[in-house]
Amino acid sequence: MHRGEYVNYFVEVQFQPDEKLYSRLFTEIFLYLHKTQLTNNWRGVIVYPSRNIDTGETDRYIELLTSGRVTRIYLDELESPTSTSIAIETVKLVVEAESKAVTKARELINLAKQQIESEKTQREFLELIETIIVYKFPQKSREEIEQMFGFSELKQTKVYQEAREEGKTEGKIEGKLEGKLEGKIEGKLEAVPLMLNLGATVEQIAESLNLDIKLVRSIAAKVNTDK
Repeated sequence: MHRGEYVNYFVEVQFQPDEKLYSRLFTEIFLYLHKTQLTNNWRGVIVYPSRNIDTGETDRYIELLTSGRVTRIYLDELESPTSTSIAIETVKLVVEAESKAVTKARELINLAKQQIESEKTQREFLELIETIIVYKFPQKSREEIEQMFGFSELKQTKVYQEAREEGKTEGKIEGKLEGKLEGKIEGKLEAVPLMLNLGATVEQIAESLNLDIKLVRSIAAKVNTDK
């Protein structure tokens, strides 16, 4: 297939009201297209938890938004029980109530086992679920996180894999895991870029993860530079 036949997707997950969202998003898209000079077509997808968060100024971009080139998804309107899209259900996990999040995560893990054949892709998916759970339950202990996932699944995630490489005994593995999941800075830092991409402010991240706000600002600056 010719390279130009592939479609580039630009996905924005927005959980905070932002009046400048569309001007920023389309600026980034067109700047990327200009710099890369790719011949591929493109599509945009914007994910909101609900319509009331969609507060961006649209008058200047209405043709793009109504042309079918850009799709807006409102998670609270995707309640069909027949929907089994792993991607959509994973995004919905981010805004799921804490009382339902663990059950939702288990369902997603089972769904991944059924639908994802590649072991590597399964591990990457488990890492994503783990990151979301750590973000939603920053005060949970190693044992509690272990119990949420199931021990066998957790041992496949990045936290355990890194620990196994760096530590030569099971005790070191557990110590590494405990350090990351119980609130040591090195573990919490992994959640910062994800939370930024989900629309959380620097102040909200610093407060929820109990991190120094200057440290979070420095990470945010690096994330913006890397975009």
